[in-house]
Amino acid sequence: MAAPSLQTRPDTVLAAVGLTRRYHSGPSSLTIFENLNLEIARGETLAIVGESGAGKSTLLHLLGGLDAPSAGTVHCAGINIYGMDEAARARHRNRVMGFVWQQHALLPEFTAEENAAMPLLISGTPREEALIQSRARLHDVGLSSRASHRPGELSGGEQQRVSLARALVAKPQILLADEPTGNLDLRTAATVMDLIFELHAAHGLTSVIVTHNLEFAQRCHRVLKLEAGTADVGTGAVSAAGPISPG
Repeated sequence: MAAPSLQTRPDTVLAAVGLTRRYHSGPSSLTIFENLNLEIARGETLAIVGESGAGKSTLLHLLGGLDAPSAGTVHCAGINIYGMDEAARARHRNRVMGFVWQQHALLPEFTAEENAAMPLLISGTPREEALIQSRARLHDVGLSSRASHRPGELSGGEQQRVSLARALVAKPQILLADEPTGNLDLRTAATVMDLIFELHAAHGLTSVIVTHNLEFAQRCHRVLKLEAGTADVGTGAVSAAGPISPG
């Protein structure tokens, strides 16, 4: 079957075309969303909101090449990522995207600078070069003095800042974040929120953020609300650079 056609704006860096995700269990199936079309412009911040079970994380995983759609495809930096085999898709993802999760997923036996360097170390970058880049990103998130500490010696906010450094260590174009402040108290969440917007600007990122935090969402250029299998741009959006529709 041919991939859905794509006609995007010149500044589109991430696009979903006819994206559908269904889950099957025996004779039953559950459609999370169907025929969803989405363009995200270079430099944009997009918040994805909606009730639990609406498909926010599912959409983020599909945009990041971490799951397989039931139909449709995703174009990232001009490339159809679901037209690749898994190995090629992983290489493209690791080169172009950085990820932040609600759970920081730091490795407890490694220091902050080793954790932040992990994407480069896994990709074969020489250790000293990887650590140089890691220290630079830890500086960006205000943790230079904590580089030699292990995760268990860091606060929750510091752990999440290390995960941000890790997401940016390979100099990605796109930041994908799934509830990055979900496990933090209000004050720490606000600090991490501010930092994400600072890093977005400083590193010239395109950022897609799943969040229940409405303050966080309203600071983004656009808000995409998922509800009952449909997608809608909220009225609180600052701009509407490119279409979002259920098809």
